[in-house]
Amino acid sequence: MKIVTRTTAINNLKKYIGKDLRKLALQYGITTYETGKQNKGWKGLTLERLAGLSNDNSKAPNGLGFELKSVAFEEYKKKLRPKETMAITMINPTELKRDEFFKSHCWEKLKSLVFCAVMWHGQNSKEAELLEITSLDFAEDDDLIKEIKADYDFIREKLIKKGFHSLTGKDGKWIQARTKGTGGVNPRTGERRPITRAFYARKELVSKIFELSD
Repeated sequence: MKIVTRTTAINNLKKYIGKDLRKLALQYGITTYETGKQNKGWKGLTLERLAGLSNDNSKAPNGLGFELKSVAFEEYKKKLRPKETMAITMINPTELKRDEFFKSHCWEKLKSLVFCAVMWHGQNSKEAELLEITSLDFAEDDDLIKEIKADYDFIREKLIKKGFHSLTGKDGKWIQARTKGTGGVNPRTGERRPITRAFYARKELVSKIFELSD
């Protein structure tokens, strides 16, 4: 079995910077829009193949854990910027109360991600160039990591003191605890769906991560 390390995956992906992912997807037989409906996962599947991973083992085998994350960028006033915030991981209130930042699932997920910036040309566009590859390979005393930790600590303390429903997307400089999913009442069954929240990276954090790779 071929082992693909994080470094190998990043180096493999960097060979395709500037290339159109849709053309590469078609070469690998990955459906994009050919059925008349978008395959929402086609960019991720294509990136996995370009990284050297098979699509049935995208998390990398034998404990060499990393995850590829496609991040859409758009042009604004002749500059590139993230199109939207980026989901990091769902929030489990019990785990958030229990775990300090460097023992948290949020930190484990952040440090495992390989970020892939992809150009966005509009809904159902037939182009999607790979712009840049980077990762959060910083020491724990890095200033940015300290500030992300401060956001986590604030959100964690708020949960402990005021409860899960007090969390809001307004909190945090770099990461936020935002509602994910609709919650409310299921119109078909009448059952009340619980409100869920997730950690998101703000657009400013996504931009900063790619600036650090320059």
